[in-house]
Amino acid sequence: MSMELHTRPYVEVWAGIECTVNRVGERYFDQLERSGHAGRISDLERLASLGVGTVRYPVLWERTTHWSWADERLGRLRALGIRPIVGLLHHGSGPPTTSLAEPDFASQFATFAGSVAARYPWIDAYTPINEPLTTARFSGLYGHWYPHGCNGQTFVRILLNQCRATVLAMRAIRLHNPAAQLLQTEDLGRVCATATLGYQADFENLRRWLSLDLLCGRVNSEHPLWHYLLQEGAEQGELEEFCLSPCPPDILGFNYYITSERFLDDRLQRYPTVRRGGNGRHTYVDIEAVRGCERGIAGPMALMQEASERYKLPLAFTEVHLGCTREEQLRWFVEVYRAAQTLRNRGIDLRAVTAWSVFGTFGWQTLATTDDQHYESGVFDLRAPEPRPTILAQLIRTLTAGQPFEHPVLAVPGWWQRPERLYIRTESTSYKPPSHAPKVLIIGATGTLGTAFARICEERGLAYCLVGRSEMDIADGAAIHALLAQLKPWAVINAAGYVQVAMAQDAPERCFRENTTGPALLAAACAEYAIALVTFSSDLVFDGQKSSPYVESDPVGPLNIYGQSKAAAERLVLAAFPEALVVRTSAFFGPWDTANFVTRALNTLADHQTIIIAEEALVSPTYVPDLVHACLDLLIDGEQGIWHLANQGAVSWTALARQAAKLANIATNQVRVEVSPGSLRPPYRVLGSERGLLLPSLEQALSHYLRARVC
Repeated sequence: MSMELHTRPYVEVWAGIECTVNRVGERYFDQLERSGHAGRISDLERLASLGVGTVRYPVLWERTTHWSWADERLGRLRALGIRPIVGLLHHGSGPPTTSLAEPDFASQFATFAGSVAARYPWIDAYTPINEPLTTARFSGLYGHWYPHGCNGQTFVRILLNQCRATVLAMRAIRLHNPAAQLLQTEDLGRVCATATLGYQADFENLRRWLSLDLLCGRVNSEHPLWHYLLQEGAEQGELEEFCLSPCPPDILGFNYYITSERFLDDRLQRYPTVRRGGNGRHTYVDIEAVRGCERGIAGPMALMQEASERYKLPLAFTEVHLGCTREEQLRWFVEVYRAAQTLRNRGIDLRAVTAWSVFGTFGWQTLATTDDQHYESGVFDLRAPEPRPTILAQLIRTLTAGQPFEHPVLAVPGWWQRPERLYIRTESTSYKPPSHAPKVLIIGATGTLGTAFARICEERGLAYCLVGRSEMDIADGAAIHALLAQLKPWAVINAAGYVQVAMAQDAPERCFRENTTGPALLAAACAEYAIALVTFSSDLVFDGQKSSPYVESDPVGPLNIYGQSKAAAERLVLAAFPEALVVRTSAFFGPWDTANFVTRALNTLADHQTIIIAEEALVSPTYVPDLVHACLDLLIDGEQGIWHLANQGAVSWTALARQAAKLANIATNQVRVEVSPGSLRPPYRVLGSERGLLLPSLEQALSHYLRARVC
């Protein structure tokens, strides 16, 4: 396996599942349970569908009270021809009876490792303990995880215990498989600082290598941190033991994130909202280098080159993941992969880049210390009945086949290379995508949705062109063809249309022209030019007779002209272009216009006036920024057909006005309902989805709206 990997001309792609089981007090936060992978063996077929031949896979100490789970999973991986690199402890502290800081931790862990190897002697690669230095910092120095130490002594003890446990574990494993390889992972970071804090950065840049230096037998009396370790409670004999019986990794695995590189800044006035820390000598902030360091991050190529020169061992990127929008996830992975391939072409034995968090992560915004349910999707998105492959799945399938991957969004650099990355801007102009970058054509320059798409495309670094009726009449086929030929967009977002629901009853021709004829012509043109298309429909295609949320496959039955125009458009668009994405949504509200119901209600109530509500239907209010972000992600993923996108929750207009007012601390006693007769609107039009619930709850959306509105 080792020789085969080294002689391949391209860097392999491995896969990995976020599997942290960290302890906070007496509670365990288990990513495998949160993601559902613990009970979903079908995920292994999904891994195989990516074409990967190697996966970092957990058989964790805390979770293994019996063998049936591991037997089934490892057996299935073996049958699928996927090589597991088995992890035994992933930011964990072991079963409740153990502690990272206890003297017998290493021996207990080695016993477990030996039992795994005895049961599965065919497994030939292990990561006994993931990122021991990071775990020691989080558990012994910063107090985030059990045993919640906040001092150098606890940090050093935990670090030494984990490294000793790794040595003993590999000895126990190799009794059953002498050829078993050690893939040791660690965070790939670097610290930079202001001149005042240069000494602290120098120390931390030495400390970042400690776990690997110990395993490689490099920490002797000449090591620059030898005296530091002794001062913090290490015994000379235990340090010398690492030199006498080293356990160098067969492959060094580095986990690299945008946040891995740090910046220390003592200019506290620059960061009024950032938490302050210190070392007893200076007070400073410790922030992401990408946010605070004007020259930017060193990047994957420079840091991996440094690791190669230091250790001269085979290397791999063992975690590459970005919790961000879809195009940024693509840009990040492709950037790291290209750096890896360049290093390999230069003669460095760099084996693989690992798509980490294949099924996403939960709660890492709070470092997995709370019940925070914030979800970051990965190669698959779990917000669907079954894990849904994203564009990252296509990326990995392409790379595992040894083929180059191309996508229009890669023409623009990631946010970490754009001016907006900095907390304190040093450039007066906003970033402009290069003129050659393929564009998204947004139709609807004067509407709420069109302007929101333009705004968010700019934020996300997506090149776009926003046009209105003066540039193109959507119901004029010749005008559509002329503009598409001129701009050559890779995608079209149709946010135009007739929106006056009540007036449509008296203007059916105009309504159908803009809402039906136009989208159908646009779909036919996009099909001809092979351009991706997103267009919008409405909850008003339904008759309101259900009492549970409408899903995509429910039959339509519009009650009014507006709903009929949208239902007809759906049929014609998908007939002309089955690959089009048709989004049904409802009841927009957002921070950037004053015409939406929530904004009008709050403004009216704040002026101590009465708001009169003309219908009392149950609806799915939809926060425009959430809608736009989800649409762009689905567009990049290549999704097609009808999707329902609305914030989760059913509410009447009256209840919505009162809920928003309550959150905004505005009195709600001046809300009155006066239902207009003959409105021809369905009384129930709540949207659910059988394809995926991508938008957050209505309560979260209202909170986001109020914060954005204040700003």
